[in-house]
Parts: sequence; C-alpha cells; structure tokens
Amino acid sequence: MWYQTAASEILGIQYPILQGPFGGNLSSVELVSTVSNAGGLGGYGAYTLSPPEIVDVDQQIKAATNKPYNINLWVSDTDAVDGSVSDEQFKQAEALFKPYFDELGIRLPEKPAPFKSRFENQVDVILHQRPPVFSFMFGAPSPDVLEQCRRFGIVTIGAATTLDEAVFLEAAGVDMVIASGFEAGGHRPSFLAPSESSTTGTFVLLQLIREKVKIPVIAAGGIANGKGVAAALALGADAAQIGTAFLATDESNATAIHKQMLFSDAAKYTTLSRAFTGRLGRGITSRIANDLVNKENSFLPFPLQTQFMSHLRKAAVEQEKWDMILFWGGQVAPLLKHRKAGDLMKTVLEETTVYFEQLKS
Repeated sequence: MWYQTAASEILGIQYPILQGPFGGNLSSVELVSTVSNAGGLGGYGAYTLSPPEIVDVDQQIKAATNKPYNINLWVSDTDAVDGSVSDEQFKQAEALFKPYFDELGIRLPEKPAPFKSRFENQVDVILHQRPPVFSFMFGAPSPDVLEQCRRFGIVTIGAATTLDEAVFLEAAGVDMVIASGFEAGGHRPSFLAPSESSTTGTFVLLQLIREKVKIPVIAAGGIANGKGVAAALALGADAAQIGTAFLATDESNATAIHKQMLFSDAAKYTTLSRAFTGRLGRGITSRIANDLVNKENSFLPFPLQTQFMSHLRKAAVEQEKWDMILFWGGQVAPLLKHRKAGDLMKTVLEETTVYFEQLKS
C-alpha cells in the first residue's frame, strides 16, 4: 500500500502524513494529538518556549496520545551579533516604521533587550523528555546531540531548502530530511545560503534530493490534499508534510481572524518578506510587506525585529487593521476546504488512496 514507506516504518506511524509544527504559539496539543491519533505524525513548534514550558507541553501531549509525535526547535534562533544591534541600526528601523506606529496612534517601542540563544537549554529538555521525534530548522544540532538522540531512540528530522543543505544534513547523521519548497508558509529554514537565493519549488527540490540523498525525504510546501500527497510519493518522497491546511483548522492555536483570512480571497496572494520578523517568511500579502520591498537593510535582525513589531501587531489587532498584520500561510491556501483536523486527515487519506491507484494504472 502507498502508506507503507521507509518514513512510516522509522517513525512508527500508520500513514506517512506529517502535520507541520508551527512556532510562535500557533501549535496546540489538541492538533498534535488529533493528527497522531489518526495515524499521522502531529508536530509542535516549540522554539519560542522556555525549557519548563517545553516540559509542560511534552507532558500534555503524552497524556493526549500514546502515538508518536514531533517537537520542533530552531538550531539557529538569532541573527543578532551578540544578541543586540547598535543604536544607529535601531534608529534606522525607527525611522522606517514610524509612519505605521503613528497611523495606529502608538509610541515607538524602546530598543529591544539583548537576546540570548535558548537552543542549548531547549535541547537538554528534548534529551530529558525524549519525544519520539525531534525535528529542527536552520541547521543541525551538534554531533553529540544527534548521537544522544540515536542512543535514546529519538528520530531526528532536519529541514532543507536546497540540495546542498540536504546533503549537509545527511552527512551530519540526521535520520530524515524535509524538502521545504518555497511555496510553503512560514519562515524559510535556509542555513547554508541566503534564503532569498534558496527558493526552489517543492517538487523540483524533492527530485534533486532524492537523486543524491539516501535517507528518507519528506516533501513540504504546496501540499494540502491527497492529490498533492500522491504526487509527492510518486516523485520519490517517503512522506508528505502538510502545514497551512492544518494551521487553518479549529484545533490549531491560530487566531480566529488568522483562520478566517486563510479561507478568504486574500489568501490567493502571498509574499515572502522579512518585514515582520527579520527572517524571510511567507504569509498573506500585507501593505507593510509591499511598502518595504528592497528596504531590508533597515530591518532589525531576527528576533529583535519580531519583538519590535509585536507592539505594532498588538495595536493593529485591537484596531482591526488587518492589512498591517502578517498572517502566515502558503501558496496552496486557496485550495483549503476543511475546518476540522480529523476531517482533513480522513479526506487526505481517502484521496491519496484514490489518486495513487490512478497514478499506478
């Protein structure tokens, strides 16, 4: 059967369908457990959480499902040298964004405090809690961490936006690699070259990686239904990861307006922008993203830009200025149909069976 792949065997799941792990408080225990209990692999994006918060989430997931699940972290969680920026850099950002703060009638925030990387402490929690699957973006953990994961039976998954990154991850000893196409919503997890130059489409990237890499490959980006899953498997994928379609379901922790936007006509138009976080990411096109094209040099580095823009986002939400907010979403959003994660999973499995049989005949 189509679902008996190397990925489903290694992950210990019935169906090689992964739910994208959303960071920034968009994941939920309910969504993870719903997908895992349906035979797929639920995923929780934990890169913004403190170690105690990760412990709490992991315990909640273990209580909600006895099936495999995935916790996701960011290997590189800051682009700021020494965690901060100069006063001159901050003044440039203030000047660029002041008109938007003025429009909302709020004061510019103070310069963000220096950011200290949390990854090492977060990884300690992963090794202590031992989730069945540990996935990561923006590089690979140290050889020592990966060796401990192997020893503890934790399956590791890295994300690649280029063939070079996939080869790097395999050489590092990662168990599986995600081929993350530029169609995907959210941040581009590039780490060997600038993300602007690492924008290969999912199905091209999948084929390139499949030719050169021996570990299982997971296709991600532009997949929201069974037809997409079947196509990915036919091109050599061992599994498919679905992000935006699960983000739009009732079970995710996205806001009601975010989900509403993903089902609206606005979702036909998405943009890759650094304006809201300092790292390149895809979301529904906004006025700010359009206004500030080619002005990236005045943005703060990640995550200081995120902290800076959080003040603007809060005011924009309160005033319902939706065109000033970034709503994460992929290019496939116009195809979304389901508001319940269980219904989405059921339909994807049924459609994949039908389309895969058609592809074989």
